[in-house]
Amino acid sequence: MCHSAGQRWTILRPSAYRGAVAAITGKFRLGPDNGRVILKTSRAGLAALAGHDLTLEVTRWSAEVEVPDEEAGAVTAATVTAELDLGSLAVREGTGGAKPLTDRDRGEIKKTIGGILGHGEASFTSSRIVRTGASGGAVEGTLTINGKSQPARLQVSAPAPGRYRGSATVLQSAYGIKPYVGFFGALKLRDEVGVEFEVDLTKAESD
Repeated sequence: MCHSAGQRWTILRPSAYRGAVAAITGKFRLGPDNGRVILKTSRAGLAALAGHDLTLEVTRWSAEVEVPDEEAGAVTAATVTAELDLGSLAVREGTGGAKPLTDRDRGEIKKTIGGILGHGEASFTSSRIVRTGASGGAVEGTLTINGKSQPARLQVSAPAPGRYRGSATVLQSAYGIKPYVGFFGALKLRDEVGVEFEVDLTKAESD
């Protein structure tokens, strides 16, 4: 997920380490076995203390990263595509709130998410990679959620050769999603959803 200002929802991108990463070229297939996609929500409203800030994980997703050789531009010419199953969201953590999350709470949250998102899908296609510094940058492209598309920008860093971490912020309303409201409007989820991801190309299948 990603808002036009900058996730994601989905997702993934090679950047930086010109020399070290240049050796990691080819086409890589990624998924939960070699990466994670995390969404983070936060509360607002008069009854915010009654709710929880949630950490959700997309448990079914796939991505393809293609990195050409040095002569063709290497990482700066890489392309990224990703598909995410929004019906696979799992509640990993809930912080704050009047009481700790219970298994029943997790079930109710998942049911509520299903009511908002249905069994929707998200996809991301990159259009340009922007490098900044020795091991950071951004990937720009288009994020589509349930058929609605917006420009997206993911901030990315490379903590080690072949490993990439990134983050973005998604505005639910930009994709026609109405943020959750409960307790007669006193408890709300903020429109902004944080997206974090981490992938390891050295553990990915490659062509």
